[in-house]
Amino acid sequence: MSSSRNNTLRLCFLGLMTAIVFIVNYLRIPFMGTQLHMTNALCVLCGLLFGPGAGFLAAGLGSGLYDIVAGWGAECIITFVNKGAIALVAGLIAYKTCRKEESLNTSDSIRIVIGCILGALSYVALYMLKTFIFGRFVDGLAAEAVQVKLLSKLPGSLMNAAFAFICAPILFSALRPALKHAGLYDKL
Repeated sequence: MSSSRNNTLRLCFLGLMTAIVFIVNYLRIPFMGTQLHMTNALCVLCGLLFGPGAGFLAAGLGSGLYDIVAGWGAECIITFVNKGAIALVAGLIAYKTCRKEESLNTSDSIRIVIGCILGALSYVALYMLKTFIFGRFVDGLAAEAVQVKLLSKLPGSLMNAAFAFICAPILFSALRPALKHAGLYDKL
């Protein structure tokens, strides 16, 4: 297959994954006083499927576009970076480097799981940082009020992180063999 055709195929997959990340933002499951959603799991999956760079783009663009459409356009750049960081961290750890030639094998499951965990937790850290900065400097809240706000958001964020690092490896384990069998995985 020519290099041009591989690039076209890769671009199509990136567009498809961006669209899936966008759509999944609408799916929320009420759970223990919070909302679980698949978005972070799909962002982790972007890093596992495409590696850190392209995964960052697919995860960040899908989530950033959702913010624009849902009426949070002022925060779309922050969301782009925060959600993209999930894929970036997961991809960097899973692949060790940015080179796609080092395709993942099933024996790499430890790196995959660690990448999923740290990718999901990177979002929690960035979300908490955003909450602190907005609470303290944009909303002008007192330090104690910001601390209460952070503590109220942390359990839901950690539940979504746990949901992501449980679901993403399962999705990856299901998709990777199918993509390999179709001869598509190495072209991503």
